[in-house]
Amino acid sequence: MDSPLRVLTVPTSPYPDQRPGTNGLRRKVHVFQSRRNYLHNFIQSIFSSIDLRDRQGSTVVVGGDGRFFNQTAIEVVVQMAAANGVGRLIVGHHGLMSTPASSCVIRKSKAIGGIILTASRHPAGPDGDFGMKFNSANGGPANDAVTNKIYQISRTIEEFAICPGLRLDLTTLGKQTFDLENKFKPFTVEIVDSVESYANLMRNIFDFAALKELLSGENHIKIRLDAMHGVLGPYVKRIMCEELGCPSNSAINCVPMEDFGGQHPDPNLIYATDLVDSMRDAEYDFGAAFDGDGDRNMILGKHGVLVTPSDSVAVIADNIFCIPYFQHSGVRGFARSMPTSAALDRVAKATKIELYETPTGWKFFGNLMDAGRLSLCGEESFGTSADHLREKDGLWAVLAWLSIMATRRQSVEDILKDHWIKYGRNYFTRYDYANIDIDTACEMMEDLELLIADKSFVKQRFAVEDKIYQVEKADNFEYTDPVDSTISRNQGLRIIFSDGSRIIYRLSGTCSDGATVRIYLDSYEKEHIFQDAQVVLAPLATIAVKISQLHHRTGRNGPSVIT
Repeated sequence: MDSPLRVLTVPTSPYPDQRPGTNGLRRKVHVFQSRRNYLHNFIQSIFSSIDLRDRQGSTVVVGGDGRFFNQTAIEVVVQMAAANGVGRLIVGHHGLMSTPASSCVIRKSKAIGGIILTASRHPAGPDGDFGMKFNSANGGPANDAVTNKIYQISRTIEEFAICPGLRLDLTTLGKQTFDLENKFKPFTVEIVDSVESYANLMRNIFDFAALKELLSGENHIKIRLDAMHGVLGPYVKRIMCEELGCPSNSAINCVPMEDFGGQHPDPNLIYATDLVDSMRDAEYDFGAAFDGDGDRNMILGKHGVLVTPSDSVAVIADNIFCIPYFQHSGVRGFARSMPTSAALDRVAKATKIELYETPTGWKFFGNLMDAGRLSLCGEESFGTSADHLREKDGLWAVLAWLSIMATRRQSVEDILKDHWIKYGRNYFTRYDYANIDIDTACEMMEDLELLIADKSFVKQRFAVEDKIYQVEKADNFEYTDPVDSTISRNQGLRIIFSDGSRIIYRLSGTCSDGATVRIYLDSYEKEHIFQDAQVVLAPLATIAVKISQLHHRTGRNGPSVIT
């Protein structure tokens, strides 16, 4: 019989920069590799944030998007979980588990939480990004109280516990049990097929028979799905091709790679070029792309017609009973993040369903869902989902759109046009100014806040060519959670004009290099609904740059990315 594995307590020193952002701790790979115990410190801080009585014998879910350093980090997480009293780990096969599937497995297994290894839509590889975040027992991102506790522990940490001799086989499905040289019971790791768990959830939400008819029946539509070499490839292959009958060549870039094939795994018109190019020649009726960890999505119609994320959640809301899940569960509320366009608001008003406007971050949606107040939500950053779990869900959004197409027997473009005719159109775009000096960015935001806080700013008029905009309201967005009354301040600077147009400025909390200033532009048109979005929004963009003096302060002459 093998002797029990030793558990060691290793002295360490804290790092001051381990505050989790909107989606956990995200840094360049070399930071995790070169700084002694940097990874170990953060993992220990996560475990130490959970009371030992709750931790001991509990279940924790572990998975990642397969990026470079993923397997190394999983080995350390497993060794430290064992040493910290966790009784059972559920780990994705080969260490892979999409973020939506992680939420699904956490909820299904009644785990106390999960550690998800991902840097989302950011590039991977030895020179790329790596990240990790803690999801709570509800399956969603940990709230501010938890992440603040993790951060405070990381600032004073003096030691971590680890079982360095523990070796795990990630390639074989099933249970592996380990005896440890401590007071805890045997430690069990279960390697699971998370694709099947997630697929089963989807079967209970959508009408797979109707979807199969749409995708592989006599008059089937042709679709193109791009997993961008992220974690979602196996899910797309299993559900869309094997189960719903799409031809195998409908799914591209479906082999997960440590560097995402050298791509930037961000599903937008800039980076999903394989998909965009193939959609423009009208060979396909429907297209979609997904990010590295599978929670974001981009929807395209024939000829490459883009469905903006703001429009996507509004269209799903207006057609929500095309999805059997909502026929049975009902609809309790809609929500969008503050920077997302007001398109969803118009559907909520027409259907008399409660609408919530939250700060950026899925945890705010999760709190409303847990309280039974929210059924469908979306963010402008290509995230859409419902209360079936507590994360953005890229493949769910695709199945939702296909369900609408199956019911209405219309193309993506016709569904979109009908929506605009019914509600009017919110033209929307986002300008990202990446890798700006953090001091410059903060100084600009502080000066901008002082400017818009001045009472004389309201009613001020801005003219660009023949367009005149008058300021009706300006503030720094503040959110009081209707469930627990917690207040989230400094969530973005808003300038709202009398015609409903909006300019919003935010500093991103998820960048690993410098700061990213985001400018969001939203303009509503009731009549002129078939114009080019960038042309319609150009006057607002001119005002946004002028008010902030962004180009003058940063030396930039334009954004890094427009989405």
